Amino acid sequence: MPATKKPETKLGLTRRARRMVRVLAEGYPDAHCELDFTTPLELVVAVILSAQCTDKKVNEVTPALFAKYPTAADYAGADRTELEEMLRPTGFFRNKATSLLGLGAALVEQHDGVVPGNMEELVKLPGVGRKTANVVLGNAFDVPGITVDTHFGRLVRRWGWTELEDAVKVEHAIGELIEKRDWTMASHWIVFHGRRVCHAKTPACGACLLMKDCPSYGLGPEDPDKAAKLVKGDEKPHLIELAERVRAGDKLVG
Repeated sequence: MPATKKPETKLGLTRRARRMVRVLAEGYPDAHCELDFTTPLELVVAVILSAQCTDKKVNEVTPALFAKYPTAADYAGADRTELEEMLRPTGFFRNKATSLLGLGAALVEQHDGVVPGNMEELVKLPGVGRKTANVVLGNAFDVPGITVDTHFGRLVRRWGWTELEDAVKVEHAIGELIEKRDWTMASHWIVFHGRRVCHAKTPACGACLLMKDCPSYGLGPEDPDKAAKLVKGDEKPHLIELAERVRAGDKLVG
């Protein structure tokens, strides 16, 4: 009879998760927030607009939006009809307009028009939940935060880091596994990997730099050539090269 595989210990899981994070850092050295912004206010607005919308579409809408409404007071005093029309391409534009009008008013009335740099105050703002707050904290204020979006949750469950579904519980569970200093960048690395290699329906398993540590290896094609065709993004040649090194026995990181 084949040997029964021992359950992974918490220490073993922690070591594996941290090793995978280091490998992802090697694969995506240029990972970043894919929403364009220059100020904390712009980032809050962009994240609110990204709900049920692609980052690419949001980035097409925000230049004109940011130019017309550069301050919280501008959103607070915006004409709803004009604002809704500008937001229309992002979908759910009426709800999003309501959030931005409320956001502007709350910032003016409670924070002198300035976006607060802490979780407690951020989540009190209209349209801002923990996910949005973590994006803003990590990318506008350099405060470590784990952003649990669709890709992040899907991948950490696929990797066996957690079985939890609730976003807040996932955030805390993963926060216990990886080092705090890596929280923000790990969020980017994982999202980048989910968009480029570890696709929801057919992951590019045979071209994945995490193949040695992934318990779900084999969900997608293991053949390197078939898998390579599934890899997306400008990083494709780099990612395929790293996957070939892993297959050859190179650990990439210590």
